[in-house]
Amino acid sequence: MTSSNSMQQLNDKALTLLEEEASQIEKLIQVQMENLATRYCPLYEEVLDTQMYGFSRQVDFAVKAELIDENLGKQLVSKLERNLATLYEALEKSLRNAKS
Repeated sequence: MTSSNSMQQLNDKALTLLEEEASQIEKLIQVQMENLATRYCPLYEEVLDTQMYGFSRQVDFAVKAELIDENLGKQLVSKLERNLATLYEALEKSLRNAKS
């Protein structure tokens, strides 16, 4: 196997791992969205924030190690940030409605 093939396999593996991590965070967001009407859990928010921070650090590492393209890394983080923002907006709306 050539070094070019080895590097491509490493790049593919890095991307696969990041996509799997992003999927797990999206599932956490989805679970919270589904349970939004029944309960509000600040601890869950903190877990999501921590997961997002960790994920962004993983992406930064992969970009710096030239395992993935910088634009692709930004896209992965941006998609999760949009989903998280949607969750927080729904949480705020739910809290406002509960206080009404």
